[in-house]
Amino acid sequence: MDVQITPRRLSGVVTPPPSKSLAHRWILAAALAAGVSTIHNLDFSEDIEATLRCMSNFRCRWEWQGEDTLKIWGCISRERDYPVPPRFDCGESGSTLRFLIPLALALEGGGEFTGRGRLMERPLGPYFQLFDRQGIFHQLQDGVLTVRGDLRPGEYRLPGNVSSQFFTGLLLALPLLDGPSVVVSTTKLESASYAAMTMGVLARAGIHVRWSPGLNGFGIEPGVYGPFEETVEADWSQAAFWYAAIALGSNLRLRGLKGQSSQGDAAVLAHSKKLSAAGEVSVNLSDCPDLLPPLAAIAALRRGTTRFVGAARLRLKESDRLATVTRMLKALGGAVSEEEDGLTVYGVSTLPGGVVDGANDHRIVMAAAVAATRCQGPVTIRGAEAVKKSYPHFWRDYEALGGAVHVL
Repeated sequence: MDVQITPRRLSGVVTPPPSKSLAHRWILAAALAAGVSTIHNLDFSEDIEATLRCMSNFRCRWEWQGEDTLKIWGCISRERDYPVPPRFDCGESGSTLRFLIPLALALEGGGEFTGRGRLMERPLGPYFQLFDRQGIFHQLQDGVLTVRGDLRPGEYRLPGNVSSQFFTGLLLALPLLDGPSVVVSTTKLESASYAAMTMGVLARAGIHVRWSPGLNGFGIEPGVYGPFEETVEADWSQAAFWYAAIALGSNLRLRGLKGQSSQGDAAVLAHSKKLSAAGEVSVNLSDCPDLLPPLAAIAALRRGTTRFVGAARLRLKESDRLATVTRMLKALGGAVSEEEDGLTVYGVSTLPGGVVDGANDHRIVMAAAVAATRCQGPVTIRGAEAVKKSYPHFWRDYEALGGAVHVL
């Protein structure tokens, strides 16, 4: 789907969708629980659909109750009774893939994993290195990853500068084993707030995990997941695009966000404030790299130069976001240079508008839509349907706030 936006400022009240990061974790914890859990305020995005689809392979059962409430019957049995390892279709969800790999080993002795887009090209090396040390078979061939073996309690050492999702996968799986384990980060743990988010969900499900600064890692005790009832808070990652629109002159109020949130992307408030001042500014995104697209839209029109650093991991997302953000801003008439681990954006007084390739990346599409509110001429976005991955109702909300969107 291609859309053309006639530039105008937005106005009104908007509630961002539920946090995708928290929703993944609550669903997995509920599926592992010995009982029935209820999760409120869920949005059926493509990534959440992928996690639910995969969890069905663990003999859990779920059903929708109304539009946004999910009841999940956990997988009580730990017996491995599949004649062949189950196959998990992870769609384009990196969280689903990385969270499910160790769970499949712990519960079923392995599985086969597939995906779409760039998913199976995204890094899995930290797991593979662990599996080589543990004698777990792994093979990635023709877009299908096969893993087989037994996940055993013990010490797991892996780098923390690739993705915190590897740590979350292990934190979810290791409590299912029959002995204690430790997970050590051999580097500084980037996006540490997401690991802390996982610990909060685990604690709510009765699983004991502790962070040890001296160890630079986590201590994990075996345990039984318990059922719970929870409500997913609104998503700061998606709210960041509306905050970018506010910084660019729109009159918006946001509802449903939790002030003291475990979501690392709540940092958008501090970063947006920093970008509100004129002059040269440096923004380190090592703990919140997904904020680059909306922050870059702000930077394109501020008075001064903005250097974004600590964002090398963005090359391995749904698109190479350092490259695609660069192309997006240039297509709209912005001034930007791409670097190894970030971008330098040179603020300009106006953006003329133009044609943007959405690159099959939801965050590029939403950033372009926000930047369009300050363009002088029409903005065409190709592949605008990519928002379904995380924010299915983005275009509905955009139009409700006064945005002029024409489907081509």
